[in-house]
Amino acid sequence: MIVTNKLHPAPEQAMVFFAADDGEAMCMVNLLKFRDKAAYADGSEPELSGREAYARYAAGVQACLAAVGGKVRFSGTVTGLLLGEVEELWDMVAIAEYPSRKAMLAMVQSPEYQAITKHRDAGLAGQLNICTRADAG
Repeated sequence: MIVTNKLHPAPEQAMVFFAADDGEAMCMVNLLKFRDKAAYADGSEPELSGREAYARYAAGVQACLAAVGGKVRFSGTVTGLLLGEVEELWDMVAIAEYPSRKAMLAMVQSPEYQAITKHRDAGLAGQLNICTRADAG
Protein backbone atom coordinates (compact mmCIF):
# COMPACT_ATOMS: atom_id res chain seq x y z
CA MET A 1 0.00 0.00 0.00
CA ILE A 2 1.32 3.41 -0.95
CA VAL A 3 0.31 6.24 1.37
CA THR A 4 0.82 9.81 0.17
CA ASN A 5 -0.41 12.75 2.23
CA LYS A 6 -1.63 15.74 0.19
CA LEU A 7 -2.93 19.22 0.96
CA HIS A 8 -5.50 19.41 -1.85
CA PRO A 9 -7.04 16.94 -4.30
CA ALA A 10 -6.10 17.25 -7.95
CA PRO A 11 -8.87 19.06 -9.86
CA GLU A 12 -9.88 15.91 -11.73
CA GLN A 13 -9.94 13.91 -8.49
CA ALA A 14 -12.25 16.50 -6.88
CA MET A 15 -14.48 16.60 -9.96
CA VAL A 16 -14.97 12.81 -9.93
CA PHE A 17 -15.55 12.78 -6.17
CA PHE A 18 -18.23 15.48 -6.15
CA ALA A 19 -19.89 14.22 -9.34
CA ALA A 20 -20.52 10.89 -7.60
CA ASP A 21 -22.99 12.55 -5.17
CA ASP A 22 -25.82 10.15 -4.38
CA GLY A 23 -27.53 12.47 -1.90
CA GLU A 24 -26.59 10.23 1.03
CA ALA A 25 -24.98 11.37 4.27
CA MET A 26 -21.29 10.63 4.65
CA CYS A 27 -18.43 11.07 7.08
CA MET A 28 -14.98 12.18 6.02
CA VAL A 29 -12.18 10.67 8.07
CA ASN A 30 -9.28 13.13 8.06
CA LEU A 31 -5.83 11.80 8.97
CA LEU A 32 -3.82 14.96 9.62
CA LYS A 33 -0.05 15.55 9.60
CA PHE A 34 1.06 18.96 10.85
CA ARG A 35 4.04 21.04 9.82
CA ASP A 36 6.55 21.68 12.60
CA LYS A 37 6.17 25.42 11.97
CA ALA A 38 3.23 27.19 10.33
CA ALA A 39 3.95 28.26 6.75
CA TYR A 40 1.64 31.13 5.79
CA ALA A 41 1.92 32.16 2.14
CA ASP A 42 2.64 35.76 3.17
CA GLY A 43 5.33 34.70 5.67
CA SER A 44 3.37 35.95 8.65
CA GLU A 45 3.31 34.36 12.10
CA PRO A 46 6.44 32.19 11.81
CA GLU A 47 6.32 31.60 15.58
CA LEU A 48 3.18 29.46 15.28
CA SER A 49 3.38 25.70 15.09
CA GLY A 50 1.49 23.87 12.37
CA ARG A 51 -0.87 22.51 15.01
CA GLU A 52 -1.62 26.05 16.25
CA ALA A 53 -2.33 27.30 12.73
CA TYR A 54 -4.60 24.32 12.07
CA ALA A 55 -6.44 24.99 15.35
CA ARG A 56 -7.47 28.37 13.90
CA TYR A 57 -8.92 26.58 10.87
CA ALA A 58 -10.65 24.01 13.10
CA ALA A 59 -12.31 26.76 15.15
CA GLY A 60 -13.76 28.34 11.99
CA VAL A 61 -14.72 25.18 10.13
CA GLN A 62 -17.35 24.21 12.70
CA ALA A 63 -19.57 27.14 11.65
CA CYS A 64 -18.98 26.29 7.98
CA LEU A 65 -20.05 22.70 8.60
CA ALA A 66 -23.14 23.79 10.51
CA ALA A 67 -24.13 26.13 7.68
CA VAL A 68 -24.49 23.13 5.33
CA GLY A 69 -26.04 20.79 7.90
CA GLY A 70 -22.81 19.05 8.89
CA LYS A 71 -20.90 18.65 12.13
CA VAL A 72 -17.65 17.45 13.63
CA ARG A 73 -18.23 13.91 14.92
CA PHE A 74 -14.77 13.36 16.45
CA SER A 75 -11.42 15.07 16.79
CA GLY A 76 -8.43 13.70 18.66
CA THR A 77 -4.66 13.44 18.86
CA VAL A 78 -3.03 10.25 17.57
CA THR A 79 -1.23 8.61 20.50
CA GLY A 80 0.03 5.35 19.03
CA LEU A 81 -0.47 2.42 16.71
CA LEU A 82 -1.68 -0.99 17.85
CA LEU A 83 -1.86 -2.85 14.54
CA GLY A 84 -0.14 -2.45 11.21
CA GLU A 85 2.81 -0.35 10.13
CA VAL A 86 3.28 3.09 8.66
CA GLU A 87 6.50 4.99 8.16
CA GLU A 88 5.18 7.94 10.15
CA LEU A 89 2.00 8.32 12.19
CA TRP A 90 -0.48 11.11 11.59
CA ASP A 91 -0.79 13.72 14.34
CA MET A 92 -4.57 13.94 14.56
CA VAL A 93 -7.77 12.30 13.38
CA ALA A 94 -10.91 14.33 12.70
CA ILE A 95 -14.24 13.01 11.45
CA ALA A 96 -16.69 15.41 9.83
CA GLU A 97 -20.24 14.46 8.89
CA TYR A 98 -21.97 15.95 5.84
CA PRO A 99 -25.55 15.45 4.64
CA SER A 100 -24.16 14.79 1.12
CA ARG A 101 -21.22 15.41 -1.16
CA LYS A 102 -23.22 18.34 -2.58
CA ALA A 103 -23.30 19.88 0.90
CA MET A 104 -19.54 19.40 1.28
CA LEU A 105 -18.96 21.05 -2.09
CA ALA A 106 -21.18 23.99 -1.08
CA MET A 107 -19.12 24.38 2.09
CA VAL A 108 -15.70 24.32 0.45
CA GLN A 109 -16.88 26.85 -2.16
CA SER A 110 -18.36 29.25 0.41
CA PRO A 111 -16.62 32.59 1.06
CA GLU A 112 -16.60 31.82 4.79
CA TYR A 113 -14.70 28.58 4.22
CA GLN A 114 -12.34 30.13 1.70
CA ALA A 115 -11.45 32.79 4.30
CA ILE A 116 -10.13 30.17 6.77
CA THR A 117 -8.28 27.83 4.40
CA LYS A 118 -5.08 29.86 4.81
CA HIS A 119 -4.82 28.43 8.35
CA ARG A 120 -5.36 24.88 7.11
CA ASP A 121 -2.73 25.27 4.41
CA ALA A 122 -0.27 26.91 6.82
CA GLY A 123 -0.67 24.20 9.41
CA LEU A 124 -0.83 20.98 7.44
CA ALA A 125 2.07 19.11 5.93
CA GLY A 126 -0.54 16.84 4.34
CA GLN A 127 -3.47 14.58 5.04
CA LEU A 128 -5.61 11.71 3.86
CA ASN A 129 -9.38 12.16 3.44
CA ILE A 130 -11.34 8.93 3.53
CA CYS A 131 -15.02 9.05 2.58
CA THR A 132 -17.25 6.70 4.59
CA ARG A 133 -20.94 5.94 4.85
CA ALA A 134 -22.79 4.02 7.54
CA ASP A 135 -23.85 0.54 6.49
CA ALA A 136 -27.61 0.00 6.19
CA GLY A 137 -29.16 -2.06 8.90
